[in-house]
Formats: sequence, C-alpha cells, structure tokens
Amino acid sequence: MTLRAIIAEDEFPAQEELQYLIETYSSIEVTKCFDDGLDVLKYFQENTTDILFLDINLPSLDGMMLAGSLANFKQKPIIVFTTAYKEHAAKAFELEAFDYILKPYSEERVASMLQKLETKVQAPKPITPEPSQTTERLNVWKEEKIYVINVQDIAYAEADEKQTVVHTKDGIYTYPGSISTFEELLSAGIFFRCHRSYIVNTERIHEILPWFHNTYLVKMKGMDEQIPVSRSKAKQFRQIMRL
Repeated sequence: MTLRAIIAEDEFPAQEELQYLIETYSSIEVTKCFDDGLDVLKYFQENTTDILFLDINLPSLDGMMLAGSLANFKQKPIIVFTTAYKEHAAKAFELEAFDYILKPYSEERVASMLQKLETKVQAPKPITPEPSQTTERLNVWKEEKIYVINVQDIAYAEADEKQTVVHTKDGIYTYPGSISTFEELLSAGIFFRCHRSYIVNTERIHEILPWFHNTYLVKMKGMDEQIPVSRSKAKQFRQIMRL
C-alpha cells in the first residue's frame, strides 16, 4: 500500500527540502503541496490523504487551528507538525500529532521519523472479534403460543424441514428457522452440531453408546431418545468429550 501525503508549508525552499527527504527516505507519495492553511482545509472538505506534514505558521489559518478543525473530520490524516519554534511542541501533542519536526531539518531526524511513520501506518490492524450472536433466552412456539425458555435448559434440537424442534427438560417446542440458523444462537462451547440434523447440549449428555464405523449414539439426561453422532463429527466429538 502506497501512503499518500500532503505538505502544507509557506516557505518554498523548506517545502522542496521536505519533499526531497520524504521521497528519499520513504515510499510515501507526496501528492500536493499548499502554502495557505485555508486552502488545505478546503481540500480536506472534499478529499482525503494518509499524512499531512503541517507547518504551524501558515497564512489565513495557522497549523494549530487547522489541525483542530481536521480533528472533527470523519476521515482525518496523521499529522506531523513542522516548525522553527520548539515552544509549540506541547500543544502539538495535545492535538495527537504523530511527531513534531524542527526546522532547519535534520536529515537523520526526518529519516527516523519517516521509518516509524511507515511502520505504524502499515502495521496489520488487530482483529476485533465480532460481537457474539449467542443469547441466554429464546422465543419458541408450542400450540400456537410463544414461550421464553432458557438456552441452558435445551437438551437437544433436531431439524424438521424449515423449522427446528427444540427438546428441553420441560417439553418440546419449535423454533421458526433452520437448524443452522438456530445453531448461530447457541454457545459453541456447550452446544455441538453432532449431525447434520442434530445439535446436543454436551452438558446434558448422560450416556454415550459406541456405534458402527467408530461413531456414537448419545442419550440425554432424563430422555430415552438416541441421537446419532455422524462419522464426520466423530473425531471432534471424541475431543470434546475426552473419549
């Protein structure tokens, strides 16, 4: 990914020198240069860029005020302040600037800053887990009435065409959705899809019966039904149940 940058600097020699250093010591592409703060603000009202090298002393709108305005934008650039006056450093970091470079530029200092900048921007972003879709209570149907049940009370569920039959310790209900949809609502740590047509609550398994082809039948606490564990799920089932 090529990073794009803008330079806002009202002194042409300083602008040229900074662009040279950026292009020499990094792969960052300088796409535009401005010498007026208000022009930069107008540009960002319709455009975006990755990095803004921003002189503090700019005509029309100084760098500090410009950075404060850009902080309110939905897509804001990383800002590196440039100035001849080190007394502005504290204010610059209050505005969450990435860095603060003094003029006249030190080639070594700018090169070091650019390396850190590219490393920061191009580092892989941490993966944020999606919010869990599991739930603790479910609405199910029985005799044209809706019942609210605790998920932990479910012993097993079985597919019945486009709906799911839900077996609990207190009775049998139906859920108006496929077994795959139903599975998404359950905790994977407790419930296991042991067969294409069955999901079991592993905490309610009472008996495990070895069956042919190294598969199993399971019986739930207080229930007589035998639920098959398919051949494709047998290995995972043994791991879960520590068989």
